[in-house]
Amino acid sequence: MALLAASVLTAIAGGQGSEAAMTVAARVDLARTIGPMEMDRFALGQGGLSDEPMWEGRAPEVRALRPRLIRLFLQEYYDLLPAPGRYHFATLDRSVDLILRSGAKPLMCIAFKPKVLFPEVNQDVVEPTDWRAWDELVYRLVRHYRERGAGITYWEVANEPDIGEDGGCPYRFQPDSYVRYYSHTAAAILRADPNARVGGPALANWRSPILPALLDAAERDHLPLHFVSWHIYSSNPGQIRQTIDGVNALLAKHPSLHVETVLDEWNMDLGTPPTDPRIQPCYVAEVAWQMREAGLDLSCYYHIRDYHVVPEQLKFMSPRGTAFMARWWNRMVQYDGLFDFQNTIRPTYFAMKLLARLTGERLTLATNDAAVHGFATYDREMGLYNVMLWNFAASPADVTLTLDSTPGDLVADPIALDATTASNDENDRLRHEAAIRLTGQRPQIRAALEPYAVRLWSIERAR
Repeated sequence: MALLAASVLTAIAGGQGSEAAMTVAARVDLARTIGPMEMDRFALGQGGLSDEPMWEGRAPEVRALRPRLIRLFLQEYYDLLPAPGRYHFATLDRSVDLILRSGAKPLMCIAFKPKVLFPEVNQDVVEPTDWRAWDELVYRLVRHYRERGAGITYWEVANEPDIGEDGGCPYRFQPDSYVRYYSHTAAAILRADPNARVGGPALANWRSPILPALLDAAERDHLPLHFVSWHIYSSNPGQIRQTIDGVNALLAKHPSLHVETVLDEWNMDLGTPPTDPRIQPCYVAEVAWQMREAGLDLSCYYHIRDYHVVPEQLKFMSPRGTAFMARWWNRMVQYDGLFDFQNTIRPTYFAMKLLARLTGERLTLATNDAAVHGFATYDREMGLYNVMLWNFAASPADVTLTLDSTPGDLVADPIALDATTASNDENDRLRHEAAIRLTGQRPQIRAALEPYAVRLWSIERAR
């Protein structure tokens, strides 16, 4: 097949080196759809650090990413039960309303311990002094947002209950205590909103015995369980894929349960994150691909904005837990957020923006190399094909992309993500290059993908 068009990605940063490029073949069939892309399932999270709407002023930028959900910690900062029988939701309303302004719906993670019901500051005291009062608090909370018309569906019971304060929340459960807590809390949620979806346990380690205990109880006692959730921080996308496969294997032992899988905290290894600015944007694309290939239902990237904690506000945690949180968020280098501590946009945001452009129906796209993957879609309303490729490797790759079943002559608009430019102007980060005319039955595009390069082509009929 003759080469009819070529597109070359220039070096991103630090010189190209002398290493020979891998030769990679990629192929997309423009006529073969395999269902809706639904990239909005690749969502976001924020919370656990403050009662402030931490990304206030960034709603337009977040809206542009088109997330279906934004996970929100309902932490003790919000003071939902300041006194017996008195409920306070106004502070939490501000964060919920910010999510709604972004076009997403909150995934509400219940992680609060009101002093009224938990007078002792102890992560291992996990059951309230009065279950009836706890049930009523949860019922009032859910009813409040139902009556406000917030459209909240997902309610998650606890956050990282297997590690407690080390996960930034004041609970450290055992399997039996979590099941009791879940049973009470889920019943109160559904009493307030029978259409809600309840789940958990939002584990820090998916292998924790808490998850099998919850699955056993749901099957044995017919506990409502609509989704299971867990977390992982690893710079290896393959390890993230392994957790999805592992959870799916656990669920296969409980065929009577029909639940969604939700990986609602994930990112690179935050203890020793890679510092090459090219890696994280490409990593995000690769993890999105691994999630889709593994059949994950929903995910929430943690998080939207890095934020410092105020130790004096952490009265619901022990001195040790407070010191850990202050050291982690106020002293350590952080690469979590799409926006940094000063609310400056990071390159990873633009990788997510390219993913958000993958609208419409998914097309088949295959490559012959484990480091080079991609997505392709056709948006009928916009009349656009979208093809996104990346090279999650330290070695360059020369890619030949073949387009099958073309409907006629086409024009491709290439975009290269530049993670190293000093400018945060979108026109510099997402650099448009000269349009490419594609003719013939199986036209090809050639792309020289430097290490961790990310590319997108918007393709339409030639005029």
